[in-house]
Amino acid sequence: MKKQAYEQKNEEIRSAFLEMKKKHPERLAKRINLSWSNWGFGRETLAATAARLEKHGISFIELHGNHYGPDLGYKPGEALKILSDHGVRVAGICGIFSADNDLASNHAVHRQAAVDYIRRELEFAEQTGAGYMLIVPGAVGRTVAYDNMEFERSVETLRLVADLFVKHKVKATVEAIRSAEVTIVHTFAEVKRYVAAVDHPGVRHINGDVYHMQVEESHLGKAILEAGEMLLNLHMADSNRDALGMGSLDLDTIIRALYVVGFNTDGHYVTPEPLGPTGGDPYQAMHGTPDPAALDRLVGQTALYFREREREVLAE
Repeated sequence: MKKQAYEQKNEEIRSAFLEMKKKHPERLAKRINLSWSNWGFGRETLAATAARLEKHGISFIELHGNHYGPDLGYKPGEALKILSDHGVRVAGICGIFSADNDLASNHAVHRQAAVDYIRRELEFAEQTGAGYMLIVPGAVGRTVAYDNMEFERSVETLRLVADLFVKHKVKATVEAIRSAEVTIVHTFAEVKRYVAAVDHPGVRHINGDVYHMQVEESHLGKAILEAGEMLLNLHMADSNRDALGMGSLDLDTIIRALYVVGFNTDGHYVTPEPLGPTGGDPYQAMHGTPDPAALDRLVGQTALYFREREREVLAE
C-alpha cells in the first residue's frame, strides 16, 4: 500500500535522523532539556510548583510573566530561592499578552502597557537568569481584528523595546498561535515575516506550540526542520491539549526532528503546557483554583511519556 502524504514526510524525517545517528552519534549524547510552563497552574504557589517539578525530574521552568504592574509579580530573590531549593532553574519567561497589553492594539494606552510590561519582565528575566521571553504579536483571546494594520502596529511597538532584549541578554521568542485565539501570526512562516519586519538582533527566534501547529502547519516535523536554529522553545501538549500520551500526537516524529535540528543543546527547551480544552481564551487557566492531584497527573504523565519516547527513538 502506498503511504499517505504525511507518512512519507514522517519517513523522510526518520531517515534523516537515522543518517545523522550513523554519521554523527556524538550529536545524540545530550538529552533534550525538559521544562514546564507554570502559568496554567492557576493560583498555585511557586513553592508547590517547584516541588512537583522536582518530584518528576524536571529541572527547568518557564515562569509566568506576572509583572502586570510595578508592584505585582514574582520577586527575583524570593523566586530564585524557592526554585534553587528544588533544583529548578529558570529557562525563560512566558509573556502574557491580553487585550490590556496588546502590541497590535489601536488603543495607544494598551500598546504603552505592552511596552511597560516588556520592560518589567526583561529586568526580572535578567535577574533570574532567564534565556528568553515569549512574545505574542497580538492579544490572546481577541479573535476579531481591530483593522488591517495590526501587523504593522505590533512591529512598530515591539521595536520600541527591541534594544532592551540585547541589553538584558534575553532572547525574544515570537509565538505562532492558532487563528481561533489570535488575529495575526499563526504559522512559523508568519513569525519569520514578523521577525524580518522588526529587523533587530534582539528579536530573532521562534516559540512553537504543537497544539497550535496541528491546526496551522501542514506537518509538525517539517515545520520544525524549516524553523531550524530559529526555534528556541517548543510548548508541548497532546492532540487534545492533555498530558502527553493521552491523545494521538506523533511524538516520535517530533523528537526525531528536534534532534536533527540540534535542539538537544543548552538554551533550547521542550516546555509542556497541557491546558485541556480552552476555547478561544486559554488565559482563564491563570485564575483557577489549583487541583494538586490533577496537576500532578499532568506533570508526571507528560514527563514519563516524553522520556520514554525519547529513549525509544534514540534506541532505534
